[in-house]
Amino acid sequence: MRKKNKYPLIEQVTIQNFAAEGKCLVRHQDRVIFVAGSQAAPGDVVDLQIIKKHKKYFEAKVVKYHQLAPERIAAFCSHFGTCGGCKWQHIPYSLQLQYKQQQVIDNLTRIGKLELPDIQPIIGSKQTEYYRNKLEFTFSNWRWLSAEELNKGGDLEKNGLGFHIPTFFDRVLDIEHCYLQAEPSNAIRLAVKEYALQNGLEFFNLRPQTGFLRNLLIRSTSLGDWMVAVVFAHVNSENEGHIVKLLQFLQQKFPQITSLQYFINPKRNDSFLDLEPILFAGKPYIEEEMEGLRFRIGAKSFYQTNSAQAVELYKVARQMADLQGNELVYDLYTGTGTIANFVARQARQVIGLEYVSEAIADARINSQINQINNTLFFAGDIKDLLNPLFLAQYGKPEVIITDPPRAGMHEDVIRVMMEAHPHTIVYVSCNPATQARDLAILAEKYTIAAVQPVDMFPHTHHVENVVKLVSKG
Repeated sequence: MRKKNKYPLIEQVTIQNFAAEGKCLVRHQDRVIFVAGSQAAPGDVVDLQIIKKHKKYFEAKVVKYHQLAPERIAAFCSHFGTCGGCKWQHIPYSLQLQYKQQQVIDNLTRIGKLELPDIQPIIGSKQTEYYRNKLEFTFSNWRWLSAEELNKGGDLEKNGLGFHIPTFFDRVLDIEHCYLQAEPSNAIRLAVKEYALQNGLEFFNLRPQTGFLRNLLIRSTSLGDWMVAVVFAHVNSENEGHIVKLLQFLQQKFPQITSLQYFINPKRNDSFLDLEPILFAGKPYIEEEMEGLRFRIGAKSFYQTNSAQAVELYKVARQMADLQGNELVYDLYTGTGTIANFVARQARQVIGLEYVSEAIADARINSQINQINNTLFFAGDIKDLLNPLFLAQYGKPEVIITDPPRAGMHEDVIRVMMEAHPHTIVYVSCNPATQARDLAILAEKYTIAAVQPVDMFPHTHHVENVVKLVSKG
């Protein structure tokens, strides 16, 4: 007998709005219910099956559509609804921008309890497809099988190369065509998969930790550079020849690849940032250009994944910094020094701090190749680097630009920032929720003077936000 669902079915409810993490929201009988954003849209009338109960909210899935929201559009990707990316394809881009703008306002006012000036309209991305310059794919010998495939039965191909299914660490959706990165990205991925199948190369399985091929990294730049890096699970006398032959195949089939590298990852996780890349052919980096500046990008380098929109983001940060040419600027979480070098010509000196030592090495090279001589870069945990001793040695900045990871800033960093007491702080964030939390602390000494959302990732709920703070005195 079919097991009866222990949770209730809620019939004919209207999806009311988008909420955090791109989920849809319904309020029903004084209870908040969240639904996956790719399943629904505000205005849909649906039946919901509760799948999980929490103390303050429920989670549900759509089991029947009675009426679709009039604003809905057809998703352009065949993987929509299964793949974890591009969850808002069914929402017109103009509406996506409105939701993102409201997300910024809600986070700053509800979480941060902040008083805001008039928020500038969000800056949309001119490219809404094929806008990414970096994709990472995962090999799996136990790929995700759709309900249709399972119903058909028969001898199914189990190997796949694509993206992890949300909430399933060991299941990978085999990707036929991805609309995130321009060609030859799709052609490279499909060629690698086909070569591996034809030559009997074993795809990895995360659970038993077996297999040979683990990951595929593809990076590109607006200058036409392409980097491909293949991650293998192990190397020995038996499979070393397979590595060489696969990379030779890629080199011959795709002559536009300017950097061909590989990693050996014997660990139990897919992260390769702690591993050394091995150069097979070409340069160990690719180059990007921004307002006449050149930036070298290695296999492990951080660079904004939407190159065109990164220029707009950094223009906003520079404008808010309002540099006159005589300021000492601290650039926290500088990465490979993109913001530091971008503003250096308008400042007396820029000091960049970053916890990844390889990124700092790239930052110094980026200053050197652009003949920028007024930057200094330091590697280490920023909450340890940025202390009163550092301020005494290098000087208190007039301007601080900070662009932390999604988790935001450590409170110790915020306190030292306030001790340094620059007249202006420019806070660039990819997570308005943690930004709001940090701004609530900074509000002790600073007033919010400007807020500018920027959309870097069309068809997702993610939004960048730039805030200018000025000292209260």
